[in-house]
Amino acid sequence: MSAIELKNVNFSYDGKTKILENTDFIAEYGEVTLLSGHSGEGKSTLMYIVSGIIPNVNYGELSGEVRVGGESIMGGKMAEICRRVGVVLQNADEQIVQKIVEDEIAFGCENLAFPPEKIQKQIDIVCDLMKLDKKRKCRTLSGGQKQRLITASTLAMGQKIIILDEPLANLDKDGAAMLMGTLRSLAKAGYCVIVIEHRLDMVLPFVDAVWHIGGRTVKRVENRREYLASQTAKIKDGCPAFTGKAPLFKLENVAFSVKKEREILKNVSLEIPKGGRTVLLGENGCGKTTVMRLIARLYKPTGGSITQYVGEKFRQKSKGSRAWYQKVGVVYQNPDYQLFMPTVRQEISFGAKSGEYAAEIAELFGVKHLWERHPQSLSEGQKRRVSIAAVAACEPEVLLLDEPTVGQDYDGLCRMVEILNKLHMQSGNTMITITHDVRCAEALCDRAYLIAGGAVAESGGKELVRKYFAD
Repeated sequence: MSAIELKNVNFSYDGKTKILENTDFIAEYGEVTLLSGHSGEGKSTLMYIVSGIIPNVNYGELSGEVRVGGESIMGGKMAEICRRVGVVLQNADEQIVQKIVEDEIAFGCENLAFPPEKIQKQIDIVCDLMKLDKKRKCRTLSGGQKQRLITASTLAMGQKIIILDEPLANLDKDGAAMLMGTLRSLAKAGYCVIVIEHRLDMVLPFVDAVWHIGGRTVKRVENRREYLASQTAKIKDGCPAFTGKAPLFKLENVAFSVKKEREILKNVSLEIPKGGRTVLLGENGCGKTTVMRLIARLYKPTGGSITQYVGEKFRQKSKGSRAWYQKVGVVYQNPDYQLFMPTVRQEISFGAKSGEYAAEIAELFGVKHLWERHPQSLSEGQKRRVSIAAVAACEPEVLLLDEPTVGQDYDGLCRMVEILNKLHMQSGNTMITITHDVRCAEALCDRAYLIAGGAVAESGGKELVRKYFAD
């Protein structure tokens, strides 16, 4: 008996455009199954169908046969399906509902009527497994830590079928390896694990079956080596060698604490070269995003100083002005935090110098065909491209990118890097990037800093990036 079986499944959100057509798919107990493919092709849709989200929450026209644990779920109640299928969503913030880590993990267990003693045991087990402090406030976690939290919450509920939608999106290399090892162990214990993921280099060593989605259907991949080679080659840097020396920002002994309760940065000293591309490296929760937000004037340091050249001292009492943010563009780790207009057209046009330039940028980022769509209706990969396009359309002198390639398939990743480097060469902007993706880190780097222990552990160029991902 297969854990999940789809036969001749068809689905359309609007009754006109088919997302899936005559689709067959199988996932077995005791195996880790990978589902990969291009952004926006229907990976998340397939997950929503199997988990009952479609058609119970998200509506559309669904036909065919969907069986979970040997039983049809067509017309089944969401509550019953949830007892058999656990889901880790792509966007961690959409799944977190409690303030404290242990409460978040307990929430799902309580909904399944676990006794209190079992809930506490599950909390302790999964916190140890995912390396989480059960007393931490959820809002203070980094993007990668939030990803580990929603995974822990799902594992605690104990369903034998687990579907994870891009679980490695914001994880550092050690966190990704830890999670995949855990999922591999669960499969050996008889679970069915389905992973929807673009970072194939991290997942393929742990999986038993590979399926590719595209062209409105799903096909099993037989030649995994060839498939891996086609999706994981490192991207070449198209920019000329950087020779600039003058700093645009200088951080000296910078510290940052949250209400004096938790020290994130202790003693960060570094220089951001003007007109260069700087990459910040480090494990989840080390403070990379905090450094970026301090530079962007979204946070104020609790110690040390930040100087912007030439000669303008970073005033700790004031945050950035409107004029400042016309020069400094920030792309957040979660695109939902910055997409606020009713259409993609209005989103990208908001800060652009003209409607024609907004359309040009949209075409460049491959989102022009989404022009009249609501940004929040898009896939996570599409949201990412729209959020970057909207900031790029403002032509900032400084571009800060927090995990810009999350949710991108390999072709989309290559295009994204090419576009960012093209805009960099055209404008001479200063670019600062946080990334955990080995495929693109070197191609976006002139200078690199490794953050660890609340300070700069190492600095260098592309060689530091190679060393970091090789360790």
